[in-house]
Amino acid sequence: MSPALQGLITIIIGVGGCVGYFYFSNLFLDKVLYPPSGPHAGRNINRANLIRPWLFLAPALIALSVYLAYPVVETLRLSLTQRVPGGGYVWVGLDNYRKMSGEPKFWEALRNNMLWLIVVPAMSTAFGLLAAQLSDRIRWGNIAKSLIFMPMAISFVGAAVIWKLVYDTRPADQEQIGILNAVWLAFEGGPASVLFLKIVPALGLLAFAAAVGWIAWVFVRPMLRPAGQPVGRGTIPLRVLGAAVALWLIYISLRSVLGVLGADLPYGVPQTWLTIPFWNSFFLMIVLVWIQTGFAMVILSAALRGVPEDTIEAAIVDGANPFQIFFKIKVPQIMGTIVVVWTTITIVVLKVFDIVFAMSNGQWETQVLANYMYDKLFRANDWGVGSASAMVIMLLVTPILIWNVYNARKEMR
Repeated sequence: MSPALQGLITIIIGVGGCVGYFYFSNLFLDKVLYPPSGPHAGRNINRANLIRPWLFLAPALIALSVYLAYPVVETLRLSLTQRVPGGGYVWVGLDNYRKMSGEPKFWEALRNNMLWLIVVPAMSTAFGLLAAQLSDRIRWGNIAKSLIFMPMAISFVGAAVIWKLVYDTRPADQEQIGILNAVWLAFEGGPASVLFLKIVPALGLLAFAAAVGWIAWVFVRPMLRPAGQPVGRGTIPLRVLGAAVALWLIYISLRSVLGVLGADLPYGVPQTWLTIPFWNSFFLMIVLVWIQTGFAMVILSAALRGVPEDTIEAAIVDGANPFQIFFKIKVPQIMGTIVVVWTTITIVVLKVFDIVFAMSNGQWETQVLANYMYDKLFRANDWGVGSASAMVIMLLVTPILIWNVYNARKEMR
C-alpha cells in the first residue's frame, strides 16, 4: 500500500473515529443512561448536561495522560536510576544529575540554549512585527505576507538542508555553490569590505545591545514604581533574572563589537561557516528565525489590524510622526500579543533539535540540550543522563508555561 493511501486512510479513520465517538457517546447518554423522559426527566437532563462536557474532554485527557503525564513520570524515574548489564535498573538518586553537570558538553548545550532563547524569539518577533507593519502599507502586501509565511510550510529538516546549501564550502579553485561564500569571495579588503564586514555588523551589534537594554529596562521599570503601585511579588525573581541575562548579552555584544572591528579577515579564502565557533550558532539560529518570522508576522498583523483607528487619528491630530504612532500607540496596545508570540517561539526554541542535528550534529561548539539528550539516550545508551537532560528541558519550559497561564487568567479576570 502506498504511503499516500495509508495517510488518507489514517485521516479518514481518525476523523471518522472522532465523529463516531461524539455521536454515539451522546446517543448513549441521552437515550440509555439519562433519557429525558419519565418521572425523573428534569433530573436526567441536568445529570446529562453535567456529564456531557467530560465526554468531550475524555479523549484529550486520556491522550494527555498517556502521551504527556506518563512519559514525564517515567522520565523522572529513569533520571534517578541506572541500567545494569543483563537488564533491570538500580536506584542511584541524583548521581545522573551530578554526572551530567560534570560534563563540559552539557554546559555548552545549556549556554547555547540560553543564547538561542534570547536571540531567536527577539529577532523572530521583531522581524515579524516589522513585516506585519510594512506589508499592511503596500499594495502587494498579501503577496509579501504569503512569501514570508511560506517557510512555515517547510519542515525543520528541510529548512536545514536548504540553508546547508547556502553555507556550502568548496575548495578555492572551484566555483562556489554556497551563496554566502560566493558573496564572501566578492570582498577583497577595500572600503566596501570595511563597510559591509566591519562597520555594518558593528552597528548591528550596537543596535542589538540597545534593544536588549530597552528590554532590561522594561523588566526593571515596574520594580522602580512608587510604593503606591506595587509589583506582583511572584514576578520579581523573573524580572531580576531577565535583567541579569540582558546585561550579560549587552556585555557579549559590546565585546563582539571590538572583536569585529579589530578582526583580521581572511579575504579570498572560502569559509566553512558552520565550523567557526560562537558565530556558527548564529548561522544555525538564522534558519529558525527564517521559519518563525512568518508565524510572528501573521499573529501580529491581526493584532495591528485590531488597534482602534480613533487612537491613531487622535495621535495624528496631536502631531505624532509615524515612528511615535508605531512605538507609542500601536505597540503598547498589542503588547499582550507580542508577549504571547515571544513565549510561543521561546517554547519552540527550547525544544530545538532538528536544525542542529541536520546541520552540525552538535559539533564545533553548537550543542543544544535536545541534541545532547538524543546523543545520551540513543548513541551512548546512557538512559539515566539522557533522562536527566530531558528533565532539565522540561524544567526550563515550565516557568514559561506558568507565565502564559498566569497572563491568560489575568486577562480573563
